[in-house]
Amino acid sequence: MTTYIAMLRGINVAGQNRIKMAELKALCESLGLARVVTYVQSGNLVFDAGVAGEARVSGLIEDGISRAFGLSVQVLSRTSERWSRIIAANRFPARQGIDLAKLHVTFLAAIPTAEAIKPLGSSIDHADEFIPAGQEIYLHCPDGYGRTKFTNTFFEKKLKMAATTRNWNTVLALNELAKGQR
Repeated sequence: MTTYIAMLRGINVAGQNRIKMAELKALCESLGLARVVTYVQSGNLVFDAGVAGEARVSGLIEDGISRAFGLSVQVLSRTSERWSRIIAANRFPARQGIDLAKLHVTFLAAIPTAEAIKPLGSSIDHADEFIPAGQEIYLHCPDGYGRTKFTNTFFEKKLKMAATTRNWNTVLALNELAKGQR
């Protein structure tokens, strides 16, 4: 069994795509996932699965949600080992003066090409900063995520793929939950 962290994109936001976490947990267990734990109402899951591969796990959950709730929800999954590497690769915490409460990670459905990433830095001129790294983009938003132009919509439109963002505290909390699964 492998421990995974899955993030559902766009559920329970502004009254849209409402799924109760107890129902989501029960659904995942019915799909054969074990030791399922939910974290906050925005759709974060930690679980063990015998299914191999992040894309297969995501597809299994997406199909289950479609059948059970009639919703089309994008699910992005990472193994717990990969999640730990994602945390370690974030260069922002090492910088002096960085407020950890202003850090976020945008998780992408695929690895964008260098050609797609290159023009993003010149698209907006402000204090917000991002560092692309494979399927993740590390964000530092000194004025807060609510004021940044580097939103999911921005990255999805520019990179032509699904994305979901979690604040740094949530990223760390999900890592701790996953460690408890090991």
